[in-house]
Amino acid sequence: MTIQDDPRQPGPQGNSTYQRLLDEVREGTLLPGDRLREIELSERLGVSRTPIREAIRQLEADGLVTHVPRLGATVRSLDYAEVMELYEMRAVLEGTAARLAARAASDVELDELEVLNNRLAEAGTGPDAARINRIFHATLLDAAKNRFLAKSMLSLHKALLILGPSQLLDSSRAETAVTEHRRIMTALKSRDGAAAETEMRAHIQAAQSMRIRALQERDRTSDQSH
Repeated sequence: MTIQDDPRQPGPQGNSTYQRLLDEVREGTLLPGDRLREIELSERLGVSRTPIREAIRQLEADGLVTHVPRLGATVRSLDYAEVMELYEMRAVLEGTAARLAARAASDVELDELEVLNNRLAEAGTGPDAARINRIFHATLLDAAKNRFLAKSMLSLHKALLILGPSQLLDSSRAETAVTEHRRIMTALKSRDGAAAETEMRAHIQAAQSMRIRALQERDRTSDQSH
């Protein structure tokens, strides 16, 4: 049975709606704690309530949406411990991807990673930089040539969407990320798996530290406003 035949999977229109809602979570249009009202979403996205319902069901299966008593479907909020656990797993999985890519990546794939990182440096900050960064990491994951690792990363990335917009909206983080990518690339081109893994773990841990600082700042601002 193909995915399309699976009744648990959203249909074509539902899948399109699901992707749009995923993008809104990633971009911060939908924030943790926001309610997903079927009628409101149907009017805003210009689709019937059926694909909205299918998309919400899929987001719930992904762990991005939960049902709150008296509120209904709501975008999940992650606590401090969950954020830490997510980044710890990301460091493990992406570190492993870098180690495997050092052995398995073709010269063409390494060249493509180089081009992407140069484009990231030119993009600076903003949505385009975030998109290029996602492609860079996805390309490196593909270069690792391990389907089970790729499947695990897909699940993890969906959970990370709850954190909202990319940290590459911050100019200092964007510049540092490019430099960290270059260190990873040096290890990959040297076919040094251990060094590639070490550099990737350092890259993810740097992102984790900045994310935690941003969350703490948000919480302080929230406390002051009450």
